[in-house]
Order: sequence, then C-alpha cells, then structure tokens
Amino acid sequence: MIHERIPRAVAPAVAPRHVAIIMDGNRRWAAAHGLPALEGHRRGLAALRSVVAAAASAGVDVLTAYAFSEENWQRPPAEVGGLMELAAYFARHEAAALARENVRVRILGRRDRLPAAVDRALRDLETGTAACTGLALNLAIDYSARTELADAVRGIAADVLRGTLDPAAIDDAAIAGRLHTAGQPDPDLLVRTGGDLRLSNFLLYQCAYTELFSTPVPWPDFGAEAFNEALATFAARQRRFGR
Repeated sequence: MIHERIPRAVAPAVAPRHVAIIMDGNRRWAAAHGLPALEGHRRGLAALRSVVAAAASAGVDVLTAYAFSEENWQRPPAEVGGLMELAAYFARHEAAALARENVRVRILGRRDRLPAAVDRALRDLETGTAACTGLALNLAIDYSARTELADAVRGIAADVLRGTLDPAAIDDAAIAGRLHTAGQPDPDLLVRTGGDLRLSNFLLYQCAYTELFSTPVPWPDFGAEAFNEALATFAARQRRFGR
C-alpha cells in the first residue's frame, strides 16, 4: 500500500530533492516469466506504489515517473489500450491513499490524445490531491521532452510577438517557467531500470546536471530496497555542476 513505512536509506539532508524514474523493463520481465506484456505493466503498478512510499519516507520533494511516452503510441493497439486502462485504474484506485499520505499528483504531457475516460480520471486525481503538501508525484503520460521544448519555444515566440517579452530577456528562467515542471526543482537523480543507458526523450532540458543511476533490475522487481540503493549511491557522489 502507498502508506507503508519504509526505512530511510539516507539522511534527509543528503536526499535528492527531485528523483526522476524511467520505469523500463516491464515487457522483458513479462516475457522472461512467460506472461503477456500487459501483466508486466500491471506488476509495475505495485513497484510504483512501493517507490512512492520510499520516496516520501526518504524526504524526497518531487518524484517524476515516466509512465507513457509519446512514442509508446506506436506499440500494438491492444497494449496501448491496456496501458490506458491501467492509468485510469491507478488514478481511481490510488487517489484516496495518495490523498491520505499527503501526496500531490501532477500529470505531465499532452491531454488531447488521451481517451476521455482516462483524461477525466487523471484530472480527478489531480483535483483530489491538489491540497496535499507532501511529496509531489509527477506522472508523465503521453510525454515527450522535445514536444515540451517545442511548446515552450512557441509560447516564448507568441509572447515576443505580443510585445510582452523582450527577446533579450529570454533566459533559463523564461524557458523553465514554460515547461511542464514549472515551479519544481530540476531532477537531482534520474533512475533507469531495465539496464538500458539512454534518456529516451525524458526531461531533456531539466536533466542538464542530473546524476544518473542505471540498474539491470526490471521495473516490476524494483521496489523500496532498490530505490534506497539508488539514493545511497547519490548521497556518496560529489556534485560539481561544472565547477
């Protein structure tokens, strides 16, 4: 359950403020266990519950989970439909537990291509947790960092044309303020499960100085213990930001 208490891996003073996770390996996990791909995604929901609890216990401020990319629409229709149903299921069945644990949910990504019922469930989840002040949980659904950046550039261009923004004033803050993560710190740590070593069009602007942690553990097998290992690795690193 979301509300389970997880022992802290690191002191709050050295915990990352923002952890981003590429939840990879669901289909490979399912294939290795002789199960359909959708079962791997279902098992991934349990991993997400565990990691949300671990992040809250560790004092992490923001957790961003890559749930469905813009490119994922290219997968078989049955798998896409199943993923959409799982997103709606999570939104409906975890809303009360997330609110009790003071977790505020924000959806990152496009809305216009989501099935109406899924969009409504996700909006209800956001509304139902809007007053929460604990862990901020970002769910990236139909998300693309390149699309996010293109939208930000269009917004800046429109403001320049309207005369409300001087081109000379375009800086990091002007761009960051138009991203889906506006108002939140950039990720300190990005965790990728499943063993691959790539960003996969995820938070490209925000991850300029993010520490990376890759593990061969597939997402359905990744839980609080593995998450705490990633936090401990982060705590042992020396961040210099180019200095």
